[in-house]
Amino acid sequence: MSQPVWTLPAELRFELDKRWQRGQILMEILAPNGLFPLRIALKQPSPAELAADFGGVKAWVETWLAADARHFSVEWREINHRLSGRNRLPAAAVFDKAEDAAAYLKKSRELAVFAQLATTLTGDFSVLRGWLLKYPLRALEHAGEWQKLLSVAGWMGAHPRPGIYLRQISLPGIDSKFIESRKKLLGEWLDLLLPESAIDVAQTGVAGFEARYGFLAKPATIRFRVLDSRLAIAGLTDLSVTADEFAVLNLPVVRVFVTENDINGLAFPDVPGSVVIFGRGYGFDALAKAEWLRDKQIHYWGDIDSHGFAILSQFRQYFPQTRSLLMDQATLLAHRASWVTEAAPGRADLSELSAEESALYDALRDNRYGRNVRLEQEYVGFDRLQAWLAGLCGGEK
Repeated sequence: MSQPVWTLPAELRFELDKRWQRGQILMEILAPNGLFPLRIALKQPSPAELAADFGGVKAWVETWLAADARHFSVEWREINHRLSGRNRLPAAAVFDKAEDAAAYLKKSRELAVFAQLATTLTGDFSVLRGWLLKYPLRALEHAGEWQKLLSVAGWMGAHPRPGIYLRQISLPGIDSKFIESRKKLLGEWLDLLLPESAIDVAQTGVAGFEARYGFLAKPATIRFRVLDSRLAIAGLTDLSVTADEFAVLNLPVVRVFVTENDINGLAFPDVPGSVVIFGRGYGFDALAKAEWLRDKQIHYWGDIDSHGFAILSQFRQYFPQTRSLLMDQATLLAHRASWVTEAAPGRADLSELSAEESALYDALRDNRYGRNVRLEQEYVGFDRLQAWLAGLCGGEK
């Protein structure tokens, strides 16, 4: 005979906790929605089970008679069985109010704290009550720093689009690290508290926090090396400058190389009339400001894998004249011993590749050379780069 699945008192906590984790019990404190009295039905023995296992049913009933029911009441159902006669079976556990449910879960303190958080949302902060209802458990997670969060939100409400760095906010006991690590929550609040005119909706996510709410952000920087000593800038050949500064440099160069690997950028050989830029993956907005790059010869060197070609394709959307550097089938096959597996290959169609690049990209994503083959650019032999450069520069003489 299979084990009965009648609800035991110990299982009541699990059923109630599901409602707590969904925030339903907490929400009843702020905006009662008819959850209480909360009736949790119990799975009971069927008439057949009562007849077949009367002793087991009796033992089950006794567990409910002995249960600690200080915070709930048991609803009983009377049945009249032809063999066992009249009997009373527990049908449901009933919690009259949210305080009873919280006490049973040993979460009375959390319920009281949540109620206290709600009392702080007065005046200008009353608009946050909707957030509190939507995210009650998140609110509890931040209960210990609630007043600090309100202070930051209040300051920003009083100083919309302040045009300063987060570091410059002066509030007692609050530093920029506190704000930096809580951008997601603060952003949700500010979207409710601030007028539409104070929010740049085009800026999204944690990375766009400063721009969205009018703060100064750490400027994007571009690192590059001048590969021709005659073009050194005040004697310097390895420089990092802001994107705005780079945009107005207008270096008198013929060629621009872009490489994703820092060591490749550092080791790149001297090339007359050239610079090498240290790439940063998919982020090309900073380089796009440099209009003077648009009439230069540009050579992009990335990994031979799906993402390497995806970055190349995206880069060409900014600079259509770009040619790839050592991202060809011959280079791939010559370095078979250095192949690794690409962890999360892309499968998208890429519109900005040449016919030869597209053929190699298709071969990679179709696994014609092996499963998820990848050749990282730092494993390409340096002599191969020198030979490629010799051919490039020699062909231009």
